[in-house]
Order: sequence, then C-alpha cells, then structure tokens
Amino acid sequence: MSDLPRKAVTRTAKLAALPLGFAGRATWGLGKRIVGESAEIVGRELQQRTAEQLFKVLGELKGGAMKFGQALSVFESALPEEVAGPYRAALTKLQEAAPPMPTRTVHGVLTERLGEDWRELFLEFEDKPAAAASIGQVHRAVWHDGREVAVKVQYPGAGEALLSDLTQLSRFARLLGPLIPGMDIKPLIAELRDRVSEELDYGLEAQAQQAHAEEFEGDPDVVVPAVVHQCDQVLVTEWIDGIPLSEVIADGTQEQRDRAGQLLARFLFSGPARTGLLHADPHPGNFRLLPADPDGKGDWRLGVLDFGTVDRLPGGLPTPIGDSLRMTLDGDAEAVYELLRTEGFVKESIELDPDAVLDYLVPIIEPAQVDAFTFSRGWMRSQAARIADPRSPAHQLGKQLNLPPAYLLIHRVTLSTIGVLCQLGATVRLRDELEEWLPGFVPEDPDAYEEYEEYLDEEDPAAEA
Repeated sequence: MSDLPRKAVTRTAKLAALPLGFAGRATWGLGKRIVGESAEIVGRELQQRTAEQLFKVLGELKGGAMKFGQALSVFESALPEEVAGPYRAALTKLQEAAPPMPTRTVHGVLTERLGEDWRELFLEFEDKPAAAASIGQVHRAVWHDGREVAVKVQYPGAGEALLSDLTQLSRFARLLGPLIPGMDIKPLIAELRDRVSEELDYGLEAQAQQAHAEEFEGDPDVVVPAVVHQCDQVLVTEWIDGIPLSEVIADGTQEQRDRAGQLLARFLFSGPARTGLLHADPHPGNFRLLPADPDGKGDWRLGVLDFGTVDRLPGGLPTPIGDSLRMTLDGDAEAVYELLRTEGFVKESIELDPDAVLDYLVPIIEPAQVDAFTFSRGWMRSQAARIADPRSPAHQLGKQLNLPPAYLLIHRVTLSTIGVLCQLGATVRLRDELEEWLPGFVPEDPDAYEEYEEYLDEEDPAAEA
C-alpha cells in the first residue's frame, strides 16, 4: 500500500532519474554489444528494461505522471512490433490499476468530506479499492437505498502532484519522443496540464456524467452510470459490471472485439451530437463490455466511465471536420485546402500544394473510404512510420501544418480512439457512424448526396462485390 507521494522534491527526484536511467541502460547496451551479443537481443532487453522502469515510476507516482502514462498507452499500437512487445504489458498495467492509498487515508477523506457518520450512508463499504487511477481510486459499496455504487475518492494533494509531474515531464519531453513515432510529446503534456483544474473538480465531472447518463438512459448500445452523490473529493455513482476493455484487447473473441470497436466509434461521434460533450479520456480502463441483459443474451453494450475530462461542444463536433472528410473522399484538393486555411490548419504565411495536402490526408482517412475497415497495429504503424520518417514528403508537409487550439482535444481523442481500435483489431463500419453523427459529412444538397453515394460505390471494392 502506498500513499500519494506529495513532496515536490520526492516526485521531482523520481522523475528526474528517468532520463539518467535511459542513458545508463544505453551504456549497458553498448557494453553488451562490445562483448559480442547481437544487436537484436540487446535492443529488446534494453527496451524491456526501459519500459519497466518508466511505467513503474509513472504508476507509483499516480498524479500527472500516471495520467501521462495512460495517455501514451493508447498509442502503443503505433510502435514497431519489435519495440512494442516489451512495452505492451507495462502499458496495460497503467490502464487498469495503480498502487492504492492506505485505508486510513481513504477513511480520512470520507470523514472530512461526508462527515463523521459517513458509514451510515452505506449499507456496505469495501476498504480494498476496486480500481486505482491517476488522481483517485474507486471503492465498491452499497448505498443506503440498496443500490450498488462506485465511490471515487480523490488522493489528497492530487492537484499539486499533477502540476508538479507535468512540469517535470515537459522538461525532458524530447527524450520521451521516440516512444511514439511521429508524435510530438510536448503539446500532449501541455494539453494535459491545461486540463488539471477540470480533472480535479468532481462537481464538473458529476455534471458531465449525469448529462450522459440521462441522454443514454435505456440506450441499446451505451451504458453510463448515473450520479448518486457528489461533494469535494468524493463522487458516488451507480456501479456497473462488465469486461474491462483491456481484457477484451488481451483475450477477447473477434465478436467482442468487433462489437466493442463499433460501439467505441459510435460513442465517439454520437456523444457530442447527443450531449454537446466529448468524453476526452478514451483509454481502455474507462470502458467495459456489458451483456445486453441479465441473462447474457443479445448484443454486447459499451459501459463508459470517468467523465473527468470532457470537451464542451454545444453544437456537436465542428462541421468543418465533416466537410473536410467528405471533400477529401471526393478528391477535391482545392476545396480541402481552402477549408484548412480558413480553419487555421494552414497558416496565412505558408503556401502549400493542395494536391500534396490531399496526398497527405487520403491514407489517414482510409477507414472512411470503405463500408467496413479492419483496424490493426500494422495499419497504425504504417501511418506513424509514414509521418515520422524525416525523408518522406508526408513528414515534411506535416511539419508545416498547424493544429488550432479549438481542435487540439478533438484531435487527441480521435487519435486515442483509433489507437484503441487498432489494439482491439476490430472491424468497424466507421462510415455508418460518420454519416449518422458527424455534421457536414453527408452533403445537405440532395443532388450532391447522390453524387457522393455514387462516388463511394465506385471507390469501395466491397460494394462492387
């Protein structure tokens, strides 16, 4: 059992030791090569040792360190297979668990926030946590009215720890860059830091979760637990059972993988349209696969947890996203380029070749070109390699594109969701979800819609078959 290390000097020392550890292992690897061991064997041992140290430290510190680790974990599928293997097990550990708080600390928070008689609110309360995450842990209990509930208790000092960790991590972000080819780590850390105050506010989390719970009540595909009680540092919600998505990724059947992938895509695009909110923490620990009814019959449903980070989108996802996707599918390079300039993806001071921009985008939107697309680690790696290779035109062009602040969180959530779909190896009818939920993807003009359908039929080999 470990309490949250709160002293800045302690946390800073642990994080600061990571780059030194990386350097030390590189020296160790060189020594092994000198005495004749093969580069391949040494490389794998080096990656495994690095993974073990990195994610052990991130998990033990919880706070922003673990939050960063969870954000990285969904991009594991972008890593080359010879590198990803040693990382996969270490990354998965961060998706579901972390060392728990001592029982005395939990009881102290509950006494302070719910009162000396807090036990009277519960018929049962399990001291052993059911799950532990970056800023709090969850205990299973029975509310005084008989409902099974999840009691989320925030770690004392979590805010201070979050800010301290993310500040320290940003100082050596360059050293972490090779973990995810083609991804700039520093903006990810900056964006996580910007969300600290929201992440810590259980009042905002309760509002976002209840809005989803009410909208999806009775939904055949998505289950969101209702909020039962909320106060500072404590959030009580209804309990849901189910298979954690990390277990589906590890051992699920293809049917479970495909169903989970379809529902994950559906929730990504339907959530903003139905609630005006985007669930912005899509790592596997926040999802469960539930049977449709108590007898286990019918289609699986997706249980969604943890609404601590959301993007507020009152009109749903921005229409330019759907417009640009549709125009890219149509092959209209000039229209796509003009829209990207208007939205700030191409700065006014930069001139790019519209056809080159289209060539950059087309491979990325491959899942929307066909009726059903099988997401895979291989596909994700090919995309990451294409963009990460300094010699490739895609890399050179990508460096000149800009990501406007309004799209930053949407971009990260979309990439993260795609990362999970690739981990699942799911076959998903993504275009169905885009047509149903993404504003701008389907042309409003009936004639234009007919042309769009004809184009898709021509481009989709499955349609011809």
